[in-house]
Amino acid sequence: MNSDVTADVATDEYVCELSELPIGRAVQAQVGDHIVAVVRLAEREVHAVDDLCTHGRVSLAEGDVVGCEIECWLHGSRFNLITGAVSGPPALIPVAVYAVRLDGDAVYISTTPNSAQENPS
Repeated sequence: MNSDVTADVATDEYVCELSELPIGRAVQAQVGDHIVAVVRLAEREVHAVDDLCTHGRVSLAEGDVVGCEIECWLHGSRFNLITGAVSGPPALIPVAVYAVRLDGDAVYISTTPNSAQENPS
């Protein structure tokens, strides 16, 4: 999600400064009890999904970001960063997505995941 989407401030956790996120790459972050893959796609567009691939059970943050998808480095499963939906096999189960809020240059991520969707929008 990006700065145009309002997250629930009560459940948001500060993660980092926007300048710490490289554009087009994923980084791993601890948010509440969850480890998430945080991806900055553009100047003020940041997304967060569960870091664990639902197929290979490895870190998605170690994979490649291609367009609006993150690809698992182990078997090549791809997930839509906006919806969490599987966009490439072998994974069948989507990953959870987390609301992201930008406050100036501060990046906040909700500690509560949204439901993942079956098909990308």
